[in-house]
Amino acid sequence: MTKMTTSTRSPGRPRDNKVGPSLLAAARQLVLQHGYCGVSIQMIATEAGVGRQTLYRRWPSKAELVLAAFLESAGDADVLSDGRAEKRLLHFLVNVFRNLQQDGPAIRNLIASAQDDPEFLKSFRASFVEPRAEIVATIFRDGIANGEILEDADVEMAVAAFHGAFWYHLLLGGKLDAEFAQRLTRLIMKSISKEPREEELLK
Repeated sequence: MTKMTTSTRSPGRPRDNKVGPSLLAAARQLVLQHGYCGVSIQMIATEAGVGRQTLYRRWPSKAELVLAAFLESAGDADVLSDGRAEKRLLHFLVNVFRNLQQDGPAIRNLIASAQDDPEFLKSFRASFVEPRAEIVATIFRDGIANGEILEDADVEMAVAAFHGAFWYHLLLGGKLDAEFAQRLTRLIMKSISKEPREEELLK
């Protein structure tokens, strides 16, 4: 009598771990070259050497894929877990600027495109803007807790002013460097700190 054996396997082909990075690289490169509106799902799939269905199995839309590509390029937010609020804020901003050095023009294009694409605007806000805004808000709240920042400081408005200046500078093509980060950090902290300080923040 022949003994029958069975084996278990997942249906379909195993996922190629190289496909995801290839799609992310293709999406980022094409957007840098042609802008968000000038790139289609088919263009990205062709550039990566895969089919459209392979792409859609990983990302449900062009917006999600493009955001994933640029978020990967931007890297994780570098945040100090403790210390004075001004130093933490400066450290965070300097690292954001460093990560945007190469992708600044593309980010400006993405922001412009988002105005005509509600789906993309929603994803961009949820994936990129809001997490970074919350980091800044946390720094301010910690500053209130440790007595560095005024108890009645308007954290929401301080965050809006901070990001408003940052995005304004970025959209107008301003230089995102440590000097601007220092000036912006000093300006915001002077408006909400109990004892505004004049010393150089980079020391």
